Amino acid sequence: MSLLMVEGLDKAFGGVIAARAVSFALEAGELLAVIGPNGAGKSTVFNIIGGQLRPDAGRVVLAGDTITGLAPRAVWRKGLGRTFQVAQTFISMSVTENVQMALMSWHGEAASLTASAAGLRRAEAIGLLGLVGMAEAADRPISALAYGDVKRVELAIALAGEPKLLLMDEPTAGMAPKERAALMQLVAGLARERKIGVLFTEHDMAAVFGHADRILVLMHGEVIASGPPDAVRRDPKVRDVYLGESGLAAANAAGTAP
Repeated sequence: MSLLMVEGLDKAFGGVIAARAVSFALEAGELLAVIGPNGAGKSTVFNIIGGQLRPDAGRVVLAGDTITGLAPRAVWRKGLGRTFQVAQTFISMSVTENVQMALMSWHGEAASLTASAAGLRRAEAIGLLGLVGMAEAADRPISALAYGDVKRVELAIALAGEPKLLLMDEPTAGMAPKERAALMQLVAGLARERKIGVLFTEHDMAAVFGHADRILVLMHGEVIASGPPDAVRRDPKVRDVYLGESGLAAANAAGTAP
C-alpha cells in the first residue's frame, strides 16, 4: 500500500469546480510535485489533505488510515507535517525556542517556554536544527535570520512532529536560486533517509524538474498529466497550457532537453 492515496477528490465552491476526480498516490521517500497555473486546484487539494477543507466526494488515506474530513490537528497527529509559502514561525523567539515549542506540542507538554521550561527538549531541538544545517544559529532570534534560513527552521519545526508525509507549499518562494537548490537537495536527502513522502507545490520549474521524482499537473481542478519529470516535460498539452517558453527552458535546464 502506498504511503498516501488520494482517491476521486471533488470540491466545488458554488459553481466553480476546484477539484474534479483528482486521484494519485505517493510512496514513502518519494518527492511528488503538484504544478499548474493559478486556479488549477493545487491549494484546494493540499487543504483537503491537510484537513482545512472537506471534499464533496473522494477520500484521503495516509499510512493506511482514512483521514478525510479530520481536523488539521488530528491529521498532524496521524503523521502529516506542513510548511507554508510564507514561513510560520514565532519571530519573538529564538531559533531553538521555535523548535522546542513544536516538540513540546507534539509530546503534549506545556506550550510555553517559562524560565523553568527553557531547557525542555532543547537537545532534541538542536538535533533537528543540525539536520537542516541551522545548529550554529540555535540561539539567534528568528527575526535576525535571512529568509532562506527561516525556511530551514520551518522545516525543522515540521520534522518535530515525526511526519510520515510532508506537505510543502512553495518551499523555495522568496529564495535566491542557489538557496532554492540547496533547500530542495536537503529535503530530498531527508525524505529518502527517513522514508518521508513529500508532496509539494512550486512555481520554480528548475526546482520541480530538478528534484521531483514524479510530477502531477492540474488544470481547472483536473489532472491533465502525471509521471516522471522527463515525460511531463515532453507532454505537448503541459507545454501548451502551462509551461510556455520560459517554463520549458527552466525544465530543460534541470534535465535533459528534448
